[in-house]
Amino acid sequence: MPKTSARLLSLLSLLQARRDWPGALLAQRLDISPRTVRRDVDRLRELGYPVVATKGPDGGYRLDAGAELPPLLFDDEQAVALAVALQVAATTGADLGEAAARALATVRQVMPARLRHRVDTLRITAVEPPATRPEPQVDGAVLVALSAAVQAREVLRFDYASPGDPDDDGTRPPRRAQPHHLITRGGRWYLVAWDLDREDWRTFRADRITPRVPTGPRFTPRDLPGGEVATFVTGRFRGSDGSGDWPCRGEVILDLPAAAVSRHTRDGVVEELGPDRCRLVLGSWSWPGLAAAVGRFDADFEVVGPAELGDACAHLARRYADAALPGRRRG
Repeated sequence: MPKTSARLLSLLSLLQARRDWPGALLAQRLDISPRTVRRDVDRLRELGYPVVATKGPDGGYRLDAGAELPPLLFDDEQAVALAVALQVAATTGADLGEAAARALATVRQVMPARLRHRVDTLRITAVEPPATRPEPQVDGAVLVALSAAVQAREVLRFDYASPGDPDDDGTRPPRRAQPHHLITRGGRWYLVAWDLDREDWRTFRADRITPRVPTGPRFTPRDLPGGEVATFVTGRFRGSDGSGDWPCRGEVILDLPAAAVSRHTRDGVVEELGPDRCRLVLGSWSWPGLAAAVGRFDADFEVVGPAELGDACAHLARRYADAALPGRRRG
């Protein structure tokens, strides 16, 4: 009996790992006969697992979706990964904190003692950067609706709240867009879509979306600018023209060691020129913003180029000098 039970667990684990399994391959992996595979599949069905037979030259099996959720099988790594994911769910910007805590408690109850101990010692405290106002939470039902429209490739109709817009009185017609990707960035959720009314790509904040039903007709997806969603979204948040790069990029020579500069540069290029001297190539959304980013290193520097960066440094120098003079503050 223990051998049979262990074999059933191994069979269940294999069926969860991929969608379709040829019967002969299952028999080979478990080192049993195809007849024993059929008997074990029948045992799993009796336990409530919806294993269906697949037709074809080889024939095989698939763990299908059922009306009820049978007991699940996780290996050690999957169990730890699940515990981590559930503990950080509250920091993703989705309103899932309470549900995630209940799910973790449910999973923990059915874990063996050795795994329960590992999960209990895995306590994660997510520290978010301070904000002037709480980050908006997205209803889980909205995320499901947006994701379903993306997967079904159906035109999404939705109301979009625009805080601070005096013309947004709630009577506007719904927006219409072809949803392409649902993404999370910096604790917020966004929908990347082709806006049918504005005939352009848009990135909508999910917490401002109220989907309408039913959805619209199916569509053929367009190609995203840049080819990949990560490139497109990064470019949009940088304010670029679609290339994915910063619209403003300049080069300076800093009187600091390269190692010290590299620690505080996320996507810049740092080149060592000497013990206390380095070259820095950095990007920003504007020339004054780039000049200010260089100034935060609190070191002497030389502008290599372009001229716009030098002009921005001079502009900020005058502004800061004026701000430092008594009586020059505007009333």
